[in-house]
Parts: sequence; structure tokens; C-alpha cells
Amino acid sequence: MKIEGSVALVTGANRGIGLAFCRALLARGAAKVFAGVREPEDFTEPGLEPLRLDVTDLGQIADAARTASDAAIVINNAGIQAGPGLLEGDLDGARQELEVNYLGTWAVSRAFAPVLAAHGGGALVNMLSVASWRSTWRFPSYAASKAAQWSLTNAFRVALREQGTLVVGVHVGWVDTDATMSVDEPKTDAAEVAARTMDAIARDEPEVLVDETARRVRAALSGPLDLLYPTP
Repeated sequence: MKIEGSVALVTGANRGIGLAFCRALLARGAAKVFAGVREPEDFTEPGLEPLRLDVTDLGQIADAARTASDAAIVINNAGIQAGPGLLEGDLDGARQELEVNYLGTWAVSRAFAPVLAAHGGGALVNMLSVASWRSTWRFPSYAASKAAQWSLTNAFRVALREQGTLVVGVHVGWVDTDATMSVDEPKTDAAEVAARTMDAIARDEPEVLVDETARRVRAALSGPLDLLYPTP
């Protein structure tokens, strides 16, 4: 679909990948970009329309759908990593991850589906992860929430096909943001994630494999488990 001249909404837009999405949309000629943030009064990024949006609050989601009723692109980027390790720790963080990463995406997508339909179908983009396909004992609940979000993305792709909505799943390994400062692994720049996603929207492509990690893990899904979980 055409990004130039369109109206877009990005959730979790205050920093990191979400802010990179907003900047990329403006750079590609979007007419207006709503930045979904928890505290719009503290958001000062030029060129964006701050919009109060906690994706776990159904009232705020409904208000956002009314305010951004002209949106043709919706990017579900809001996400958290708060869960415990596999064998110890409080499960409340795991519940938070499901509420934000999975149920939040579901609620926003459901609310904006008719908005997108009213504008010819548009595009619904979900920020996923390599963790959608490959779990880890260090962050099992985060990976589970992303696996659920991937499944949900596929369900929306089928359900919204008739109304002409492009549903895009974005997969990547580690991204260089504030949240990954302590991670000593190769990282992709957030701007690169955004740029590749904009290319996918413009080309009507349903899946974005941003980095080599995403491409390798995606290919391994059809092989034996040793490809996903090699023995040390």
C-alpha cells in the first residue's frame, strides 16, 4: 500500500522501535502519525500527534480508535519483557507480558479493524520477534507471549483478508534499544527495523525477516528440533 499521504498510528511510540517507526513513517511521507504513549503530556517529538494509549486499557483503546478514525496504517509495537526465569520468580511479570504483548495487540487490532476497512483495508503491522519461534529458558514467558502474538497475527491475516487489510508480522533478533543495553549480543539498529517494515508495507509483503537471525530461525522451523535448539 502507499504510505505517502496516509495516516498512521503506532503504539508504544515513546522510544526505541516505536519511535523509529514513527520517524520512518514521516520520512516516507505519511500525512499524520499518531504516537500512542502512556503520558502524551511528556512526549515532545516534533511532527507527531501524541495520543494517550495504554494497550491494556479498553477505554483508552476505544478513544484512540475514535480519535484516529482516519488511520490506514496501525502498528502494534507496544511490548514489555517482565517475566521470570523458567524455574524461579514471580509469575506476575508473565501475566503482564501476556496482557501487553498478546492481549493488547488483540484489543487494538480488533478496535481498528473497522477503521482500516473504512479506508480500503490499509495495513496492520505487528512487531514480533525471533522469540515467536524459538524460546529460551532465560525469558520463557516473553517468548510465549510472542508466540501467542504470532499466532494472533496469522489469525488476523486470514480474518481481514476479505476487507483488503495487509497484515504484516515483523521478526528480528536483538535490537539496539534502552531495553537491551545489558545484552552482549549483535544487535540491529531500530531504524533498520523500521525501514525494512516500511518497505514491506509499500510492497504488500506479509512478513519481514529483518536480520540474519530471523532468516535462519524462520528456515529452521521446517527442520529437526536440533536446528532451533542445538546441543552445546
